[in-house]
Amino acid sequence: MPGASDRPPLPVKVLKAGTGAAVVLCLATALVHVLLVFLHVAPPNPLSQQYSRQVNAWVFPLFEQNWRLFAPDPESVNRQISARTMHTAPDGSAQVSGWFDLTAVDNSAVEHNAFPSHTAQNTLRRAWSSYLESHGGDDRPRSQRALMLQQYLTNIAADRIATHRGGPFESVQLRVITVPIAAPATAGGPGAAAVAPKPADTRYLPWWKAESHGN
Repeated sequence: MPGASDRPPLPVKVLKAGTGAAVVLCLATALVHVLLVFLHVAPPNPLSQQYSRQVNAWVFPLFEQNWRLFAPDPESVNRQISARTMHTAPDGSAQVSGWFDLTAVDNSAVEHNAFPSHTAQNTLRRAWSSYLESHGGDDRPRSQRALMLQQYLTNIAADRIATHRGGPFESVQLRVITVPIAAPATAGGPGAAAVAPKPADTRYLPWWKAESHGN
């Protein structure tokens, strides 16, 4: 019979048990993640509709999925997103800053950069497109996700202004100038009719409170 000295010490047993539990937990989490993401991207069905709240709570905002990798939707407009801030002075007057071009900051980080970061390329652009999808044209949030995206867009603007400008402020307002990309010239020679470019559209968003920058 094996003696007591042949038995593995207690710390080794605990370590093996902990490792096994961690592996099981990781596998269970991976399976749940795959299932929830599958329900998110799958066509509407009774199961995904029944558990839509749980699926959305898990997927958004970190694991959002779409099919644009396989059917890309090229941009048809150029957008310039700017922001300005408001600070209440000690005498109670409101001090409003000039506009700060957030898009220009991203463009300067991407231009002449062989390996531009995902943050510079997509953070602001995707935040705005998601805001449009959730708010429409009246800037009124109608769901918790819409409120989350509104706060996300506010945080992006506030953080970038604080980094590049500094100074105290309590509120942020965004301005989005949308310029349609001109269609390519059609064949037909000098006699072909020229297509008039569409006018630019300027949209002013409401003032939003930026709590973390009211110092």
